[in-house]
Amino acid sequence: MTDPYRTLGTGYAQQRRPDPRVAELIEQALGEARTVVNVGAGAGSYEPVGRRVLAVEPSPVMIAQRPPGSAPVVRAVAERLPLADKSFDVGLAVLTVHHWTDPVRGLAELRRVSRRQVVLTWDPVVVARFWLVADYLPEIAAAEAALPTCDFVSEQLAPVRVTEVPVPHDCTDGFLAAYWNRPRAYLDPAVRASISSLARLDPARVAAAMRRLSDDLDSGRWQERHGTPGEAGAADVGYRLVSTLA
Repeated sequence: MTDPYRTLGTGYAQQRRPDPRVAELIEQALGEARTVVNVGAGAGSYEPVGRRVLAVEPSPVMIAQRPPGSAPVVRAVAERLPLADKSFDVGLAVLTVHHWTDPVRGLAELRRVSRRQVVLTWDPVVVARFWLVADYLPEIAAAEAALPTCDFVSEQLAPVRVTEVPVPHDCTDGFLAAYWNRPRAYLDPAVRASISSLARLDPARVAAAMRRLSDDLDSGRWQERHGTPGEAGAADVGYRLVSTLA
């Protein structure tokens, strides 16, 4: 089992801290579930409290970053879950389906082992309009064109409800568009290292794009196009919560 997080996972637990507002939307989607299997659990972000949770994660690098007292974890892949049919009320998958080698099989396994499913994913059409992608690194959209989309996840799990997940300006979870109004954050290599969309690109190309971003921020060009950095608010930058109907 190869582990891409030997490089992508460095400092993940520090950069990818769960945002309480996103967590609340996930909690609402979990409903009255008493048992939850968190597939592709990583370092444990968004694992609910007050419920019985089992984490499933293939990467030892990510497992090692799980905090003390977190849910018990089984090392396994989404495509082959070592669990009995319908053994959990909800199967949870948070920003992970795009890392699975066979998303069709992984989502089928999620359905097999749980009565309902809750998946946090994104709409690539909206993400492609995000300024970091559109203005500086269109390679992200090209590289991710073949990844499973929100529509794909919805089709595999139908019938579902799809909920927009607004990203607050001070989001604590450093996923790709978390810093939509804190552009200087992307200039930090530690921030970029925990964003797979950036970490997997050609480093020279990313470095060049970051120089352009820095120049645009210093000259005011970024502000002319996108407004004042740091202003409070929330934005739809493409993240979606897909929940199967009861």
